[in-house]
Amino acid sequence: MDLTKFQHQLTSATSNGRVLPPVENWDPDFCGDINLEIKLDGRWFYENSPIGRASLVKLFASVLKKEGDSYFLVTPVEKVGIRVEDVPFLITRWEYQNGQLIFTTQTDDNISLADQAQLELRTPPPALQDTDATPIPYVRVRRNLWARLHQNAYYQLIDNASVHESEEGTSLVIESCGTNFIIGNLPTT
Repeated sequence: MDLTKFQHQLTSATSNGRVLPPVENWDPDFCGDINLEIKLDGRWFYENSPIGRASLVKLFASVLKKEGDSYFLVTPVEKVGIRVEDVPFLITRWEYQNGQLIFTTQTDDNISLADQAQLELRTPPPALQDTDATPIPYVRVRRNLWARLHQNAYYQLIDNASVHESEEGTSLVIESCGTNFIIGNLPTT
């Protein structure tokens, strides 16, 4: 697979704006795997070298598709497999706008947190686990593609969370769009 050829197909298949292409409607033939990997820290590598052009990473991220446990880059005519160490996106920033929490990924995707199905507590990969394998928040970016909060963003969010006691235990909660979201559970003593 020629990465330059694939990039050209993507450029001609997508618009110049930030509108995402309809990859869920594209079902081209599988053309094999390419040596492209998204690392735990959110960096994209091709042939074991980091992809330094942010515009190229954003372009590839716009045509990312997950089927089962596998990830693919797709155009209307090609589908190639890639490797993802955890999830393809990393939330690097967040802010409140008019009572709504907005997350931003390393590829400048913005996610407005409004629905409970958008946030899950998951146990991270072993390389990121603490001694107790504490579940951390993951946020759905689009379709079935998820992001993990970067450690700095997560700690900032914890500083803005409130503590809620319930029969199930003690939780750290943030509010967005009038809905409470649990971003962590505190151990019982």
